[in-house]
Amino acid sequence: MSTIDPNSTAALNKILEKIGVKSNDETSSLKKKDTLGQSDFLKLMTTQLQNQDPFSPMENGDFIAQMAQFSTVTGIAEMGESLKSLSNQLGEFRIATATNLLGHSVLVPGNKVRPNSEGEIHGVLDLPRASSATNVVFSNSAGETVHSIDLGSQASGLVGFSWNNIPEDILSGDNLLKVEAFMNGENGRSGVTPSVFAEVLAASTGDANTGVVLEVKDYGNINAADVRKFRSNNL
Repeated sequence: MSTIDPNSTAALNKILEKIGVKSNDETSSLKKKDTLGQSDFLKLMTTQLQNQDPFSPMENGDFIAQMAQFSTVTGIAEMGESLKSLSNQLGEFRIATATNLLGHSVLVPGNKVRPNSEGEIHGVLDLPRASSATNVVFSNSAGETVHSIDLGSQASGLVGFSWNNIPEDILSGDNLLKVEAFMNGENGRSGVTPSVFAEVLAASTGDANTGVVLEVKDYGNINAADVRKFRSNNL
């Protein structure tokens, strides 16, 4: 088996250097570093100044432009680090938000409702137009009406309602109730989708796209960003 004479390799490298071709060792060392730092830039700038044509030196504007370009690149790198730090802080904020919503109720559109820990039911109607007669009706799983609230005439917009004196048999059963709302407008009697307060069972931090996700009793997962209002169960 033939061997390579180290002296021959060194001589070959010298020949390649004279004609401006880099050796494999030099090429490999250059490939290992594919980014330039501040010290690299300063070395390049110093070498450029030392080897410039004395009869045609670099213009001040060119020198300033190169410095400005390097400053821009450095600024972008620092901005990237700042955004990464901000992303971490937002993650901590999502955790704090998720924790604070536990033990509260959030307002969600729907017709399923239960009494809260204080034995009360609260909700809101969003009337699209003025109503001459507005009613909220609660019924059990058998379809029997167990309670109704007469809100009378109301202007368009948000109208709150609550049921405070709930009978003990309903409270002790922890049964899911159905709530319906009706209004009398220009076109007669029509239904209105109520929004009710439902208990937050759990919360997850999600990610940058979804944000905090709430697990709401009887309603499943809801984005915290979609919640219009929350209420402490201790109120």
